[in-house]
Order: sequence, then C-alpha cells, then structure tokens
Amino acid sequence: MGRTFEDLVAEAESVSVDGWDFSWLDGRATEQRPSWGYQALIRRRYATVSAALDVHTGGGEVLAGAAPFPPTMAAVETWPPNAALATERLHPLGVVVVATEPDAPLPFADAAFDLVTSRHPHTVPWSEIARVLRPGGTYLAQHIGPATVGELTEFFVGPQPQAWARRHPDTERAEAQAAGLQVLDMRLEKLRAEFFDIGAVIYFLRKVIWTVPDFSVQRYRDRLHELHNRIQTHGPFVAHPTRVLVEARKPG
Repeated sequence: MGRTFEDLVAEAESVSVDGWDFSWLDGRATEQRPSWGYQALIRRRYATVSAALDVHTGGGEVLAGAAPFPPTMAAVETWPPNAALATERLHPLGVVVVATEPDAPLPFADAAFDLVTSRHPHTVPWSEIARVLRPGGTYLAQHIGPATVGELTEFFVGPQPQAWARRHPDTERAEAQAAGLQVLDMRLEKLRAEFFDIGAVIYFLRKVIWTVPDFSVQRYRDRLHELHNRIQTHGPFVAHPTRVLVEARKPG
C-alpha cells in the first residue's frame, strides 16, 4: 500500500526549499541533464581568466563544484536565504558573495570581469552583463528554455504563451544583441523529467517558484489530489524541461 496523499503533502510542505540542491528528490523524481555538462564547461573556462562573476548563484552549489577559481571570483544572489547559504559555502573557497536587490544594477565597476556565468537565472540583466564585461569578455550560461516543464504548468494553470515566448532563444538572442553582445552559441535541448509521487511535485513547485507562480498546497489542493490519483493509477508524471546553452561575447 502506497503512502497516503495527506502523508506525502505534510512531508513535502515541511521540508526546507532553501538553496539549489535537489537531493531531497533522489528516488522520487528524475531529470535528464543537458549534453554539454555546464559545470565542467565553466570549470574549464574559469581556468583561463583572471576575474569572473557568477550571477544568480543560488546557494552556491553549482559554483562550488566548479572550483578552482580565478584570482578574482565574485557571486551575486538576490534571495536572502540563498545569499546566506552561498556565503557559507563559497567564502572558504575564496569567492566574494554579494547580496543584491532583485533588478538592482550589478554592484561592480564597468569592465570588471573577463567572464560572467549564470545557471538558470530567473531574469537576465543583459545590459548590466555587457557593462561589467571587459572588451573581449564572455557571458557563458545555462538558461531555462521556453515552455520548460510545460506539462506541469499546464496541469495547474493552463498554457502560458507569453511567459514561454520570453524564454525563446530567438527572443534572448535579440536581447543580447540589443545590449551590444555578439551571440556565439545559443543551443536548445528538450529533456525528460519524471515525478514518482505528489510529494516530489509539491517540493518542486515550492522550490522552482516560476513554474506555478501563485502555488500553494491550499490553493491547489484539489488539483494536487487529482494528480496524486493519476500517478497512483498510471505511474510517473512526465514533463519536459528545456535548457539553453548561451555564449555571448563583448566585442573587443
């Protein structure tokens, strides 16, 4: 006999969703990774520069695994709980972590960095990235793609064509070029994710807040119960994350 809906809900509601570590989902959900191996990609690139910045660093989990770092290494994060986690994790590795307000300018001088990186930024401050890059400097990032886990979003709130258009590589290419950057690579991959119980879905929606922006268990209890029954009857709920590898250069 599987665990009850109420048990799974209570557990998933009580667990912390701070940081960007998804290990709580081990055995409860799977997500295919993009072919390019982002963490290894930035690790190799850090070895070639003297000053780098990681934007929207989360709790610093991905960045910490990309050490060793260049002589000057900074990271910014806008969500206070994540900024605290990132400070704790990255300071011992020699990374300066700066907490900023959402949509605030990057707190660095013009042309301060050879390389700016970012993994899954919620918004991309193209003009600020261009400003803090040195001539010839590079932005290397893995973005969330259009209609990512769209099946999950649609189950709760229906299609979101405007939000999905904002993430389209063509839109991002135009925004990067408008900020004065040359786009060297813009590569989209559609991947596969499976959720094995409703607790995994709740945890994911609490953590990845843009999937269903107004999500709460109370608000969506009926839909959650419906999805619980569907998983119990038909097996894992399948959705398709999309990821975009972005490389852009500031003209020398």
